[in-house]
Amino acid sequence: MKIKAAIVPSQGEPFQIAEVELEEPRVDEILVRMVGTGVCHSDIVFRDVFPASTSSVLGHEGAGIVEQVGKDVTSVKPGDHVVLSFNYCCHCNNCLKGRPYYCDKFMLMNYLGKRVDGSATLSMDGTSLHGSFHGQSSFATYALASEKNTVKVPDDVPLEILGPLGCGIQTGAGTVMNALKAPAGSTMAVFGMGTVGLSAVMAAKVVGCSTIIAVDINPERLKLAQVFGATHVLDSREVNPAIEIQGITGYGSDYAIEAAGNPGAYRQAVEGLNPTGTCILLGLSPLGTEVTFDMNLFVTGRTTKGILEGESIPHLFIPTMINMYKKGIFPFDKLMKFYPLEEINKAVEDSARGISIKPVIRF
Repeated sequence: MKIKAAIVPSQGEPFQIAEVELEEPRVDEILVRMVGTGVCHSDIVFRDVFPASTSSVLGHEGAGIVEQVGKDVTSVKPGDHVVLSFNYCCHCNNCLKGRPYYCDKFMLMNYLGKRVDGSATLSMDGTSLHGSFHGQSSFATYALASEKNTVKVPDDVPLEILGPLGCGIQTGAGTVMNALKAPAGSTMAVFGMGTVGLSAVMAAKVVGCSTIIAVDINPERLKLAQVFGATHVLDSREVNPAIEIQGITGYGSDYAIEAAGNPGAYRQAVEGLNPTGTCILLGLSPLGTEVTFDMNLFVTGRTTKGILEGESIPHLFIPTMINMYKKGIFPFDKLMKFYPLEEINKAVEDSARGISIKPVIRF
């Protein structure tokens, strides 16, 4: 079928709107008419850093309405409202252990640009396109997905705001609630007040963290962090966050999250921990980016690791976030600014300039 999509002609180039061909859904696939899709930082990283052999259709925070399903699909039906998330195999050791976010085939199933069997879902003028991005490629009016990455959601919440729950918001909130399981009364420092960082701040408030310290260089975003629950804000251009965090908490934070992809911020996040604290790396950075630490920071019990997707199982955690939103304790919609597909390059530019926290393409 003919659809409209934002394509990346080649590495680093702006998006172009074009008519492309989308295959009909196979027996295990779901055709979704897109209503809204978030623009995520990793879309831009992939566009600018990872060369594809052909033009690409990106987008991986899609939300829409099921139009058609293959005969083997049982979990959704035409007319259902759905959110699309990451893809996984279901069969590797990590998937079988309930950790699909660390699927052995995560790279293959989300970034290969085609189905696992090597076939393409998208083409233009008879030439295959790099598609199936995160099992969806949702910068388009329609997308193909599978039951594994399609989450049915209630129809009493505006569908256009739900797409970012599939990645960015899930990553920030899931890190606090699923990966760290931060207990009430604990202390949390979050570096980088983009979508991921602000979602982490909101989640830290929900779980009852007693001290929530937001760190950024954008005063407006620091003000917003206070609205979402930060008890303290630090402008890292004016102070050393590690020293300030030690002073605010009296001993260092129990947890820290680096959501900016900045080596200096990552080092400060670790330095601001208490002797047995944990720092989580979420921010994406260019391949080859290095960071240095004083090795003695870790001999007392400090730990740090990177995680994916907030260690969230989308079919469980996306409904949880929606329920928190409906209760008024997780106002993630306040992060969003909407753009038509034709203005996707403006959405990307506004995000880079700090004008828009979470751009959402509204169809």
